[in-house]
Amino acid sequence: MNLLQETIDKIIPASSQWRDKAHQRLSNLAIPHWSLGRLMDLAEDLAAMSQTFTPKLEKRVIVTCAGDHGVVEEGVSAFPQDVTPQMVENFVRGGASINALAASASASVVVADFGVAYDLSHLRGKIFDKKVMHGTNNIAKGPAMSREQASKAIEGGIEVALELDADMYGTGEMGIGNTTPSAAICACLTGLEAKDVTGRGTGIDDKALDNKVAVIRRAIDLNQPDCNDGLDVLSKVGGLEIAGIAGVILAAASLRRPVVIDGFISTAAALIAWKIKPECADYMIASHKSVEIGHIKMLELLKKIPLIDLGLRLGEGTGAALAMNIVDASRRVLNDILTFDELAEDVPKDNFNCSSVN
Repeated sequence: MNLLQETIDKIIPASSQWRDKAHQRLSNLAIPHWSLGRLMDLAEDLAAMSQTFTPKLEKRVIVTCAGDHGVVEEGVSAFPQDVTPQMVENFVRGGASINALAASASASVVVADFGVAYDLSHLRGKIFDKKVMHGTNNIAKGPAMSREQASKAIEGGIEVALELDADMYGTGEMGIGNTTPSAAICACLTGLEAKDVTGRGTGIDDKALDNKVAVIRRAIDLNQPDCNDGLDVLSKVGGLEIAGIAGVILAAASLRRPVVIDGFISTAAALIAWKIKPECADYMIASHKSVEIGHIKMLELLKKIPLIDLGLRLGEGTGAALAMNIVDASRRVLNDILTFDELAEDVPKDNFNCSSVN
């Protein structure tokens, strides 16, 4: 049995019994009923994932997966492909946006190369080397990769996540051109038209956007991905870093650990993971709403509501990093706030006067 199948077989739904227990405890907290809103909803989720009222979230890791895309030759990005290795270097140096925001969440940043189209051997020991190929093939001319290569990249993501053994994972990515395969995945799995899920990515103009939409349509029409088969969609119109993120998500679910999903590209990977094993969605937390127009459609398919909306569209794991503090706040709601019973008050909770509390 291969690693992917072993991981899939370990994934079980989050515990409905623990969700009920958490709901009972949270309903009895010494605050007006459900007055902490979605923090309490998330606290229920954490209890259901971890099967405890005291989930550990101390070891937090953002896994930033990198890979290049052959489709950039179609003019779908405002930036050249050599930006990908430059940004990987910056992640390692600690000078990127994700490094700054991860620090605010007490999270570490780990970089994994799944398919950067450059030799990164000089970074050996500083990044995870899971390179499957030097960038995907051009999806406008044929499949991005073989099914075997897609599986290998997913397994690379699983290996990274298992080795890190984090309490809470965050997903991130780097790969010039990667909003194009992400939009293609979105169109395939939502059934929407390419024009309705394709955004400006790195900031392309109207002419380039029209071209990008046409490229995505061509890729889907040419490759005919099977929307019921996550691996088929991934291999035909996806990306190597997208595969790596999907592996991280599946591994986190197999460990019953929360995985905070970043933006558009990470959510495309989440859709692939969900297609491979639907139960893994129980362990996903949607960090934010990206300005990429297809993102909210993906989240609706996963039945996820993003925690924040700050107009982000950077990627790298930045949204996931920002949301980690909110996830930790929910853990504290579950674990640290006393219930009426624990307060041992003489006044029954039904007589608790909270009429002045909004």
